[in-house]
This record gives sequence, structure tokens and C-alpha cells, in this order.
Amino acid sequence: MLRFAPSPTGDMHIGNLRVAIFNYIVAKQKRERFIVRIEDTDQARNIEGKDREILEILQLFGLHPDDVYYQSHNLTIHQHMAIKLLEERKAFACFCSPEELEAEREAAKAAKKAYRYSGKCETLSDEEVLANEKPFTIRLKKPESAVIFDDLIKGRQSFAPDDIDSFVIMRADKTPTYNFACALDDMIHDIGLVIRGEDHVSNTPKQIHIRNQLGYDKQIAYAHLPIILNTEGKKMSKRDDASSVKWLLEEGFLPEAVANYLILLGNKTPKEIFTMEEAITWFDLRNISKAAAKFDIDKLRYINREHMKMMDPKELSRAFGFADAAIGEVAKCYLEEGSTIKEIKPKIEAIFSAKPFDNEWGEQMRTLRDALKTAPKFETFDELKSYLMKATGLKGKNFFKPLRLLLTGSEHGPELSHLYPYLKSYLMEIVK
Repeated sequence: MLRFAPSPTGDMHIGNLRVAIFNYIVAKQKRERFIVRIEDTDQARNIEGKDREILEILQLFGLHPDDVYYQSHNLTIHQHMAIKLLEERKAFACFCSPEELEAEREAAKAAKKAYRYSGKCETLSDEEVLANEKPFTIRLKKPESAVIFDDLIKGRQSFAPDDIDSFVIMRADKTPTYNFACALDDMIHDIGLVIRGEDHVSNTPKQIHIRNQLGYDKQIAYAHLPIILNTEGKKMSKRDDASSVKWLLEEGFLPEAVANYLILLGNKTPKEIFTMEEAITWFDLRNISKAAAKFDIDKLRYINREHMKMMDPKELSRAFGFADAAIGEVAKCYLEEGSTIKEIKPKIEAIFSAKPFDNEWGEQMRTLRDALKTAPKFETFDELKSYLMKATGLKGKNFFKPLRLLLTGSEHGPELSHLYPYLKSYLMEIVK
């Protein structure tokens, strides 16, 4: 089973979406279940409604989970497992206050050493623990030997006991920390492969250590995806608009194009433009580069344009408030001038908006409008053009410029002969 495990603490990042897409694809390839686990145990950071927003985005991208779970629903299991580790002396109560721990961190920083927990609570006797009324966390004792695992992308990874340290698994408020809840839930849900971002590499040995101490002997495979860099070569953050999936959608990028780009990013693929269904037939984690990939908004624009060309015209028209294949074809005519729904929408709106006549072509526009209102229906633009020229006496620049303004609301754009076959049934509405 594979899982996507987002936290409802902010907008979905494109890195998170890439993780979701890869988990979904591999689940389909393996014919295994794909689940979504909302990691909501850090109540202080949760944002109301972000869980629903995450699920809506997944649906929009066609990533339909077989089940959705909330991590907080497993709280009782998390607490029972912590008690089990305490009883087996594999974990211990830590009474160190946040101020004491911060002082230790500052001392390590001043000495230019990596911070490691002092271990002073690990040797407390049962009597000392019971007599202590201070709030406490629960720490898992650090492993006695290195934790080693083979990453499907990054290769063999090895972490020494001191790198893992005796880390907190239960907070003072008796809720689990990220690593403890995550490790346990992967056990509960029988996860066989974890695909996630490389910022989680240091969490993996801790989660393996947790499961080892609980006697869980199933081997979980791991694949950590390289980070995505911005145009400056730095890790994409909230300061980068394009890092937000919500922003990309609001800018008019199609979900199919965004998915195509994220699968393509840092990957060896048999073709450049493809659908999710096609990717399922050939996707291979082993083809993902170990190096970070740089996000290129212009490349995404190109891919978006190609997907708009491929899109069913009637479906495309819905983005502009229609349900007519002809309007979808009009939108495609403007793909030389725009590459997103947001860029093309004003051009479609201009066609159907009232046209101003207070310009140098106003008189000719009125003449053409009057002629169009009484004109018969013509199949081709050439027939319409011949009729209007004869009816108005206009020709050359005095004919084409005002006609373009009257029909499209713009002095420039696609050839009128290309647009006319799709707009002819709307002429009366356009020149109203």
C-alpha cells in the first residue's frame, strides 16, 4: 500500500503534489491501494479547512484515494505504543524544561558542535520518576548501532546512533511527535513503499528505529525525491508564487499540464507531453535524477499550451463560461498569444463585450455593424467579406481594421478567417 501524508498547515506546495502524483502512479502500477493520511496531530499549526482544500486539489488532479484517514484518530494507539516502550525500558520520561533544552542547544552552538541530548533523564530511577511532578515528554533511547537503509533514488544511507539521538516521541501534552505518529501509522496501514521529499531523509532512520524497537519486522522501502529549486537556484519556498498549487491553478494552468510537468521534472521520460494514464504505463522511480531540479515557469507554459491544444474543445470552453466546442476552438486560435486560461480569458470576453466606438475607426465600425445586422448567413469568411465590402463600400485598411475591432475587440489577433467558422453562429450577439 502507498500513502500521501500531507499536513493541513498551509497551501499545498508543488513538491507535495509531486509526491502525491508519484505515489498514485506507483500504486496504480502495483495495483495496490493509494491512501491519503491527513497528519493533523500538531493541533497548534493546523489551519481550519486546509484538509478539505488538499482533498479537493487531489480530486482536481484525478488522484482519487481509496481511503482517507486522519492521524489524530489513532491517538489512543500512539499513546499505548509509547507506554509499551516505557515498560520495556526502550524509552524514558524526560523532565527537561524547554528552557533547559534551549540552554543546551546554545552551549552546543557556542562550542560549534552539533546539539545532542545530554541524556540526564535517561538514568532516573522509577522512584525519581514517580516523585517528579513536572510535565514530561517521552524520549526513545538512541539505537546501539547505525541505522542503514537503501533509498530507491539516493542509494545506501547510513546514520550513526548519535545522529539519531534520543529523540522525543510524545510531547508533554501527550500527543505524538511527527516521527512517532508517522512510523506507527505506516505500520497500522501496512505501507510497503514510502515516496516523499528528501527533506525527510533524516526522519527515516528515526522511523525505522521506532518500528525496530516495537518489533515490527516488515521492511518498508523508501524513495526520497530531490528538492525543487527556484530560478535563483534556491529551494522553492512560500515566497515563490509558483510553489503554490493553488496559485498555479488560479493563474490558469491546467491540472493535466501541471502533473505532466512535475512528472517530467528531473526525470527521464519517453516523451515530453503525456497524460497521467500514459505515465502509469512507463513511469520508473529509478529514472529520477539524484540532483535537485530547477522549476521553469516558461517550460510549464509551453506544456500547458500543448495540453490546451489536446483538450476536448467543449471541455475547454467551460473554462470560459460556455459549453460549446466552437468556443473551445476559438480559445485554441489564441494559443499563439497566450498559454493559460487566465491569459486567454480576456480575449474571449472581449469578443462578447460591448465594443467602444469612440476611436478613429468608430464610423466604419458602425457602418459594418449595421450591415452585419441585416446580412444573410454565410458559411465562409470570404463570402461574408465579399458581401460586407459590397454593402459598405469599405476596403483595405478601412475595412479590415474596424471589422477586427468589431468582431474581436482588439486590433491584433488570429486571422479572422480562422475565427469566423467558430464565431458565425454568435455574430448577432457579438455585434449587438
